[in-house]
Amino acid sequence: MQTLLTNYSVTTSSGLVVQNTRPEHTAQLEELQRIVFPTLVEDELILEKHYLNHLKIFPEGQLVITDKDRVIGMTSTMRSRFDMGNYQHTFKETFAGGWMTNHEPDGDWLYGLDIGIHPDYRGLGLARLLYRARHTIARQLGLKGQITVGMMSGYGALGEALTGEQYYLELIAGKRTDPTLSPQMKIGFVPIALVPGYLNDPVCGNFGVLIKIDVDRDI
Repeated sequence: MQTLLTNYSVTTSSGLVVQNTRPEHTAQLEELQRIVFPTLVEDELILEKHYLNHLKIFPEGQLVITDKDRVIGMTSTMRSRFDMGNYQHTFKETFAGGWMTNHEPDGDWLYGLDIGIHPDYRGLGLARLLYRARHTIARQLGLKGQITVGMMSGYGALGEALTGEQYYLELIAGKRTDPTLSPQMKIGFVPIALVPGYLNDPVCGNFGVLIKIDVDRDI
């Protein structure tokens, strides 16, 4: 089985550092989860104890962005033998209640469990840096690429006006933009399927969209 050294590190021109997560980051990561996902139910948040376990299971796939000693961005990933034809699943099931014990060491996709940037640092292209770091990991491990389920985060405010299916169809037809999915699609992710009930979060009306980017695409 291929493995990576946990020494990913890229420094931006402004001095921010994209790097592998370390144990000393985990308390800040729990705090950042609550800031980035303020309406997500408690039992779907990733807590410090979970982050510490992720580092035991798949340290190569855990990344943060730091501004000096402050964690201002993060992403958690695992390997998965994901069946694109059987896409209905929930976030809670996938990340095993936070513990990431569903990580498959021989999985051929890098599954992105979450990604988030502190509000003070948004609009700087930092999410793209995390996706790019994940792509580097996928390439070095010889994987097919990245998959994730993006929150349909513009839908919650419109839930009474149209169905989730209508919103999704308008999004993929280019007739609607979404605060989360449109930037992901701009990066190169391709929508695969609507996933009802993926999250318990009113911001997205509990809807997610399965998206993928093949490893031969550049980010």
